[in-house]
Amino acid sequence: MAFRFSCRALTWGVLAAWVASPVAADGTLIGRLVTMNVETYDVDGAPIFISKGRTVRVGNSVEFDLLPENGFNGLDVVPVRIEITNDRIEFSYGKQQGSFFQPARFNGYVLRFEAECGLFESARVDAGSNTIELTDDRISTQNGALFVDVKGLTFGPNAAFGVDVRVSDCLLG
Repeated sequence: MAFRFSCRALTWGVLAAWVASPVAADGTLIGRLVTMNVETYDVDGAPIFISKGRTVRVGNSVEFDLLPENGFNGLDVVPVRIEITNDRIEFSYGKQQGSFFQPARFNGYVLRFEAECGLFESARVDAGSNTIELTDDRISTQNGALFVDVKGLTFGPNAAFGVDVRVSDCLLG
């Protein structure tokens, strides 16, 4: 009986150490922790709106389904659904009435992935899925963060765009 207990304890100890250790991500976003915010900054770079941060582990379903948050400074979250796959982030706006994103120094989405390295090797707009005239110069990365600036762009019902990313082979955060 003592031998069986010791084997179980050893098995659980090895399993716990394996789960707690960093894991190679093999160039994918799946399995990573990501925190998502909508952020708006004025011309001086001061924040005028930052949404509630939401953190999830990227899986095989929609990661974020954002709704308005009762606003601040006359700004609020435009309802958007965000799905993250191995190497792509898709934004879709559903059947809501068209409008525009407020002009600002930066007005857009910030996705901060936990990573121990510079996560993104490249990021670009998928022109085939882009219905809001988003261009590559509005996409930037820094370490594990992806910034998508939609300031001043208009959107209508069923608007959508995708950002294709090349992910480095760094450890999961």
